[in-house]
Amino acid sequence: MVYRQVVRRALFRLHGGDAERVHETTLGVLARLSPLAKVSAAVRHPSLERTVFGVRFPNPVGLAAGLDKDGRALPAWPALGFGFVEVGTVTRHPQPGNPRPRLYRLRASEAIINRMGFNNEGAQELANRLERLGGLSVPLGISLGKSKVTPVERAVEDYRASLRALHRHGDYFAINISSPNTPGLRGLQDRAALTELLSALNEEMAALGARKPLLVKIAPDLTDAAIGELLQVCAEHRVDGLIATNTTLSREGLAPADRALAEQAGGLSGRPLAARAREVVRFVSRETAGKLPIIGVGGIAGPDDAKRMLDAGASLLQVYTGFIYEGPGLVRRINKSLIP
Repeated sequence: MVYRQVVRRALFRLHGGDAERVHETTLGVLARLSPLAKVSAAVRHPSLERTVFGVRFPNPVGLAAGLDKDGRALPAWPALGFGFVEVGTVTRHPQPGNPRPRLYRLRASEAIINRMGFNNEGAQELANRLERLGGLSVPLGISLGKSKVTPVERAVEDYRASLRALHRHGDYFAINISSPNTPGLRGLQDRAALTELLSALNEEMAALGARKPLLVKIAPDLTDAAIGELLQVCAEHRVDGLIATNTTLSREGLAPADRALAEQAGGLSGRPLAARAREVVRFVSRETAGKLPIIGVGGIAGPDDAKRMLDAGASLLQVYTGFIYEGPGLVRRINKSLIP
């Protein structure tokens, strides 16, 4: 309540309400507070621990990719209670992303529209930062994407180069082929393109001498038939898990007060995505007989949302937009609710 009524209100007014500048300021503060990370708010209980795709997680609530793309505040996230952190999406080449403004809060809907465009400092700079950090107290996932300057027909080498640069630092790697904000990217979800990409990344893993779990992040806008075909490719190419879902191009479920902002281009996240994200998780779990681990993400804004996502078949959870609207206490509330 303190966060929602005082802190959030102040943050949303900061910088004249410029959402991206507020985001950058908050990350900067968290980065400076990182030395205090030993003062942890994490909820610890044996029932929260789980091993998924061979990785041990102290609790199932993770930070989704996109909030700390370049890993600037990494030590702070475990201190806030997260059981794992996913950085990125990172690309082979540094890139500024799409023109600003590109991040919008839809407050009445507790949603966000973004068209960031994978703005990041590049895979090598992230590798350098992780090298200096020397490790994290919770598992680290790294989301890989295609550089905008790289033609789609050369995307495979782009992903391979990023994997080579970051391989030793990640506990798992997420292949982002589902963001709506990079031209042509979602085409990589098609059978032929995905087959080529996964074959190349498995080959790269073998050359690097140590296989790390490989996950595919999918769009909520795919039909069941398209998801089914994608799952066949994943089964054929030793994919260790799925992240469901990315942001959506749909504008269903928005409050009337947010209709004007709904015209903005970009991917929508937050409460309006919750039902569709659960549908996709449920479909994937059913189609794979529960054998393919799923990280459920989309519209998780409280303990009830988290439980519904787990009941749908998710093994782990990620939050982003819910964290923006509910604050750091969200992670603690979810974890406490999961203790029998």
